[in-house]
Amino acid sequence: MKVGLGFDVHAFAPSRRLVLGGVEIPGHAGLSGHSDADVLCHAIGDALLGAAGLGDLGSNFPSDETWAGASSLEILRVAAERVADKGLAIDGIDATVVAEEPRLGPFQAEMRTTIATALSVDPDNVSIKVTSTDGLGSIGRGEGIASMAVAVLSPLG
Repeated sequence: MKVGLGFDVHAFAPSRRLVLGGVEIPGHAGLSGHSDADVLCHAIGDALLGAAGLGDLGSNFPSDETWAGASSLEILRVAAERVADKGLAIDGIDATVVAEEPRLGPFQAEMRTTIATALSVDPDNVSIKVTSTDGLGSIGRGEGIASMAVAVLSPLG
């Protein structure tokens, strides 16, 4: 078994749409970033790559023209392919989104399904949780959103 940990945080950018777990969240400012700035997908991708010994998200998906404005679901698909190319299967993803606003509970199930589809795994192998910081720190002040994730991998077969 191999385990990886991922973390990402982005500041709000009012001119962008908010995408988390591949799901567009209506009525709220988006996040600043080179791709679609989906912090949930980025944390999961980082966890997957780390567990497989493939480095981090930035070294695999650099901030160049190739990934400018890219869908983070595509980044997850490519990360999952790289994990499989190393002879590893995704056994589990456990991720948490940390946001004061917007309230994300109504979107959790769709995020879980969308991420599972991108990774080609059963939705039962993906857990998406949401929490706030109860007003503490930059997230609590509404400056952005963070996410953390753990990925568990095992040999294929």
